[in-house]
Amino acid sequence: MSEARLPEQIISAPALRRVLAALAPHQALIVGGAVRNALLGEPVDDIDIATDARPEQTTAKAGAAGLKAVPTGAEHGTITVIADGQPFEVTTFRRDVETFGRHAVVEFSDDLSEDAARRDFTINALYARPDGSVIDPVGGLPDLAARRLRFVGNPDARITEDYLRILRFFRFHARYGRKGAADPAALAACARHKAGLSGISRERIGAEMRKLLAAPDPVEAVELMARTGVLAQILPGARSEGLAALIAAEVGAVCPHTPEDICAKKKDWPVRLAALGADDAAGALRLSRSEARVQEELRFDVPLAEAAYRLGAGRALQLALLRMARGEVLRADWREQIAFAAAQKFPLRAADLPGLQGSAIGRGLKAAESAWIESGFLMPAPGLIDVALLAGEE
Repeated sequence: MSEARLPEQIISAPALRRVLAALAPHQALIVGGAVRNALLGEPVDDIDIATDARPEQTTAKAGAAGLKAVPTGAEHGTITVIADGQPFEVTTFRRDVETFGRHAVVEFSDDLSEDAARRDFTINALYARPDGSVIDPVGGLPDLAARRLRFVGNPDARITEDYLRILRFFRFHARYGRKGAADPAALAACARHKAGLSGISRERIGAEMRKLLAAPDPVEAVELMARTGVLAQILPGARSEGLAALIAAEVGAVCPHTPEDICAKKKDWPVRLAALGADDAAGALRLSRSEARVQEELRFDVPLAEAAYRLGAGRALQLALLRMARGEVLRADWREQIAFAAAQKFPLRAADLPGLQGSAIGRGLKAAESAWIESGFLMPAPGLIDVALLAGEE
């Protein structure tokens, strides 16, 4: 990658060309994740731009070129420029003057090397000129080729500038790192400074963990978090062993055939979070109400068929994976069992029980439904009515 260049389809995109042309004659460089992913041949979503233009100059030049400029973070040097409906974050080169964990006092700079020095990882400190040629101020290209994640400069300094970078290290290792190649200096620094995560909001920690657990294979990253004490710091009671077993179950499981697109649920981050067995994941990561409800459902201690009937095939598949990960041996036809149960509709309604009144109706329906589930959803309506009437009369 010593002569690295971005693919032509990236740099020739009309919207990007308009923004880069508008900023001329100032330096305007594609930076960060867009460069990293393009060089790896992976999808490029957002494109960020670094420039020596000051925010007011970016705004003026964008306006002169007929582009919309939004001061999304002007005090920190960021102007969002919109071209053909596509947003580009354009940020002035910066250098840190003082840092306070997640906050920093910055000054604008004309020096690309100063801007690169304040970034988190070497593979994120890559820049590309408008012609696609890559600038590598801190040795990110060899690290990218080796799938090696390293902090820019001194790991302790980078972490104390922003303690959330501890979690970003493990997330990026899960996504871009090579197995068995975690940087020892980075790991040691993460272990030394893990207490700093107590000052980070649980919402931000939760956002990082969602992304980490959604990686194709987050096992090694989570095991490293456990080894350094970071996992216990953010998720008390969590154990990495359960995740490894779950990933193995995900690989081996075959989805039951149902109209739902439940196969995608095999790798959902919520089931992976549940596999860690944390004491209070919902509170530790400030999950939303719906996310917390999923964690509760993934602790349901009911037969798989009942789970599929009550919660749907997708959730039942997740429960099956969790149970296999915990060493439970499922019946041979568990996939078919889930598919069948998820498609069932309870055949009784209150109107079928005219002899019952008030709370007796609910009591009767509940008893009949339990009997129906226990029968494998096979008990016919007359038998269910008899069960409901008997329960309702008690």
